[in-house]
Amino acid sequence: MTSPFPTHPQQPIRGVLAPVVTPFRYDLEVDTGAFIEHCKWIVDAGAGLAVFGTNSEAASLSLSERMSLLDTLIDAGLPAAKMMPGTGTASLKETAELTRHAVNAGAAGVLMLPPYYFKNPSENGLFDYFSRVIDSVSDSRLRIYLYHIPQFTQVPITLGLIERLVKRYPGVVRGAKDSSGDWANTEAMIRTFGRDGFDVFPASEALLAKAVAIGGAGCISATANMNPRGLAELYDALTSGKPTTTSSTALAVREIFMSVPMIPAMKYVISKVTKQPAWSIVRPPLTSLPDELGTDLLKRLEDVRFAMPGRNA
Repeated sequence: MTSPFPTHPQQPIRGVLAPVVTPFRYDLEVDTGAFIEHCKWIVDAGAGLAVFGTNSEAASLSLSERMSLLDTLIDAGLPAAKMMPGTGTASLKETAELTRHAVNAGAAGVLMLPPYYFKNPSENGLFDYFSRVIDSVSDSRLRIYLYHIPQFTQVPITLGLIERLVKRYPGVVRGAKDSSGDWANTEAMIRTFGRDGFDVFPASEALLAKAVAIGGAGCISATANMNPRGLAELYDALTSGKPTTTSSTALAVREIFMSVPMIPAMKYVISKVTKQPAWSIVRPPLTSLPDELGTDLLKRLEDVRFAMPGRNA
């Protein structure tokens, strides 16, 4: 069966994207000024914006907050063509609403979780869910990147489901982010569907070289919040065949952040680099990084010569 929507020429989003951390004030409201500043720094460094992903604390943001923040970024002059906002929720109607809003804002694509409350849904149920979202939005500009993170959702995006969705909605179901950490699965996604223009992004720069070598589209990595220029340069080197010295540093930074609770750790470091203490705040149920862990984290980052040029106060 052919797609119900005509194909719509659009430059696909590729390269390195950051699931942008969300700054909060002490009253737990979003600090929009700090959010814009951080997003601009990431884009200026050569990376894209996967706002409202896991590391954005998206599950702790309301629908109105997500939509308002996306509008705020567009109004601030940030390029919609560099954006892949997360729109997946447990509610079909809310997912459709967020997705429609992102498409109308001009986003290059949306990153869509499966409905994650009911565990072990059937493939038919998941196919119906995604199909109804797509049919509800009903816009040829829509580009969906399926978000596979089964360790959080307990609802995997299987190869069988991808095959059905790509066949039904070619060009609309455009790719996937594989956050499973399972290279065999990432490789299978790329080799099976890459020939159909289905772009796969692993969630770590540790898999970037292997992914790019077989047609991967880039990576959507938490630590692109901390090292966007280094990761963008690594991607450019890998895709151009040029030698690079950034790989070992990038992997060392990634390993350090993975040794502590990553979201609080990234926000702690940003708070110290920018001298804005509120950056360390997370929304419950998460808790901020204790100073004893933070002090050790900063020391280890210093040992690998980590820096965030342009983010200093």
